Amino acid sequence: MRSTFSNPAFSETIFDRVRDEERGAPATMTVQGTAVKTMILVCILLVTAAITWSMVLVPVETAVQVGKAVSRFTVSSNVFIFMIVGFIGGLIAALVTLFVPRISPFTAPVYAAFEGVALGAISAWFETIYPNIVIEAVALTVGTLVVLLTLYAFRILRATPRFQKIIFAATGAICLVYLVSMVLRLFGVGVPYIHDSGPIGIGFSLVVVVIAALNLILDFNFIEENARRGAPSYMEWYSGFALLLTLVWLYLEILKLLSKLRDRR
Repeated sequence: MRSTFSNPAFSETIFDRVRDEERGAPATMTVQGTAVKTMILVCILLVTAAITWSMVLVPVETAVQVGKAVSRFTVSSNVFIFMIVGFIGGLIAALVTLFVPRISPFTAPVYAAFEGVALGAISAWFETIYPNIVIEAVALTVGTLVVLLTLYAFRILRATPRFQKIIFAATGAICLVYLVSMVLRLFGVGVPYIHDSGPIGIGFSLVVVVIAALNLILDFNFIEENARRGAPSYMEWYSGFALLLTLVWLYLEILKLLSKLRDRR
């Protein structure tokens, strides 16, 4: 059974439930169909991210020196409103999708749209502090996806039981660290080192990026397995949504890692 510490959308319980509910349905989930749905969701996310980016990123008349780079942009005062609306809207859409997979053909695009708003705003904010960081983060995210998909397709990396246990444990540990950090921040206490740009902070972010990337292998395996076992066709949208969750996490962690590396220069 897939651990709840990995991508929660790929819970074995959810797939077992929908298979039982739709047993005998003529149309079943396919890997190719899931790939198409995932691309549609990614396109929706990119469109809303680009629109938000253009709305919150404001050119300045005089370029500003930021470290060793030059920034020609600033963000509008409503950038944090876009972040909050995007993340809250995305969270609501994600929860609805998780609890009612049957309507994922409708809720998954809504999630992608809201998440695009949030990522567009946060990317614009990072761009003003670290010029050209966004294109680097996007390129690394896409490159990581392509490399891991290739390694999985040629069975160079496999989601063996031992591999799954290691990734489950590592992902669970990261979730615990982030949860503790969030709770402590509510009381005005910060977790030392891991959010800094020192060697420990950079090392922590690098480990998180690697774990987030390796979760893609588990996602690919889970999609392939449930397609083989005959999940209903609407689960293609659900699986695309779930894979997008991992990609968003990976992008944000890469963005954070690159920002720490910039601070070290």
